[in-house]
Amino acid sequence: MDSTALLQSRIADRESLQEFIDDLTDQVPNIERDIARLRATPGDMALIANLFRALHNVKGNAAICKVDLGVAIAHPIETLLARLRAGEADFSELLAEVILLAMDRLELAMEALSGKRPLEQLKLLELIGGLEKLAGAEKESLDEGAVLLIEAVTGFRPAGAARILRPHPSAIARGPENVAADLRFFRSLALQFEARSPLFKGRSKRLLQLAQDTNRAAGKPVDAAQLEASIYLHDVGMMFLPESVWLKVEKLTDEDRRLLHNHPTQAAGLLERMEGWREAARMVAQHHEMPDGGGYPQQLRGEAICAGAKILAIVDAFEAVTLKHSHRGQSRSLLRAIAEVNACDNQFAPEWITPFNAVIRRMVEG
Repeated sequence: MDSTALLQSRIADRESLQEFIDDLTDQVPNIERDIARLRATPGDMALIANLFRALHNVKGNAAICKVDLGVAIAHPIETLLARLRAGEADFSELLAEVILLAMDRLELAMEALSGKRPLEQLKLLELIGGLEKLAGAEKESLDEGAVLLIEAVTGFRPAGAARILRPHPSAIARGPENVAADLRFFRSLALQFEARSPLFKGRSKRLLQLAQDTNRAAGKPVDAAQLEASIYLHDVGMMFLPESVWLKVEKLTDEDRRLLHNHPTQAAGLLERMEGWREAARMVAQHHEMPDGGGYPQQLRGEAICAGAKILAIVDAFEAVTLKHSHRGQSRSLLRAIAEVNACDNQFAPEWITPFNAVIRRMVEG
């Protein structure tokens, strides 16, 4: 199921939606009651079976009423409860919080759909993605996954999270020699990408300088090493696509766009598997998102997009426009790129345009 499409879906049968809402209103108090009892007796298999049946009913009713969002939220919880029932995982306070949070967000989402209001502020993509990961996580990782899910959806870590989360050192904490080695490796991949076209020569160096200068102009809120890693790897996912797609001159087909929209996820996946580069992975994954929700791959909005990704989006677009107009000469292509970036008020984060402009002004005047 395409989680992103769920936020853009329209309810055709409002009577069925109301039927699901009425059923959910009946189910949630029972779910909350059984969770409260399980907190007192976490090994009570009868209560776990009750919860499983309740979530199975929520999912079934959502399917019957064609409320896909209800299915998407209930299904991974049902899977997790099936594991608890089979003795493959243990009930915990954090899992209880996750289930309650999911039910709360589902109720709020139904209220929003009923009132024809937007869903973006509920962080449903983060919720569904976190639930799916949790449903398949190793037993030893369930509480850690629950902490990360709760933080991603609410913006706050639950009480006791510090003793749950396993240390995940930042790039800096791992030591400068490890950071330098990783960055050399990332740069080598970027140079491989540059070698695919003579037009790309020096691209990574230009992007890095512009991104670092913009970050400094804003007071360096973004970690420099993480930003550098994201610059090197943000387009490496392109190398997994046919060159006929990403070097295409003529108009892109729908299939071309679908393939291109996967490249941030592929590059971010590489960084996520390397210790200490989680924030860089986030920058790469989000560098084609837009503040108004019109970007990809997750249609994130505003503050859901990290600062590093916002910098990367601006400098990457600036480089692309400069390259597109390079036949006009360096001065004209530079001025055209500045104008185009500043004209796209819905594409880039406004708080980063000012420091970016300050950097460009020094570049032009210098």
